[in-house]
Amino acid sequence: MTGPEPLTGEPLALDLLNTLPYAAEGDPPDHLADAEGLLRWLALEAGRLPGAAGAREADAADAAAVRAVRTHAARALTAARRGERPDPADLRALNEAQRAAPAVRFAEWSDGTVTAEPCRSGPLGARVAAALAEEVVLLLAGPALAKVRECEADDCTMLFLPAHPRRRWCSAARCGNRARVARYYARHKDDGPARS
Repeated sequence: MTGPEPLTGEPLALDLLNTLPYAAEGDPPDHLADAEGLLRWLALEAGRLPGAAGAREADAADAAAVRAVRTHAARALTAARRGERPDPADLRALNEAQRAAPAVRFAEWSDGTVTAEPCRSGPLGARVAAALAEEVVLLLAGPALAKVRECEADDCTMLFLPAHPRRRWCSAARCGNRARVARYYARHKDDGPARS
């Protein structure tokens, strides 16, 4: 994997899609290309994916399971955002990923209260794929889908859910600054050489 770290902090379904950003030239940097990439991404998402926090081992099958959910999620979300019916095969694949490692909420007593954390069994890839497929389905079925935006930078296709309606870029530091600098230089390129 090459390129900057993937954008995180968006809903998990979007963070998953942002692991394969657009590349203006050549192949995009796939942050989930292998088991090591999957582990790096899981570390970035620490605490947001129950059952995956602290994962230290993964294999090619684990990464492939998560990439498969990403593929189906990307197609389903693209269609739904356009107001089109997602391919039934993509929806079936998301449902099957969830069935492979269903969540069970285990009740536990902790510090004077009962907690109910979702737990999934099975290999790491199946657990992560199931949790991500659930997040994708919730996004597809919820009102937030209509608010999802694509970054307005020319060379970026990252998706985000804006907290502010005027947000235009995936990240102010990543694409926003580049766009502002490009606008500045475009405005000043005809000003001639600077004077000393």
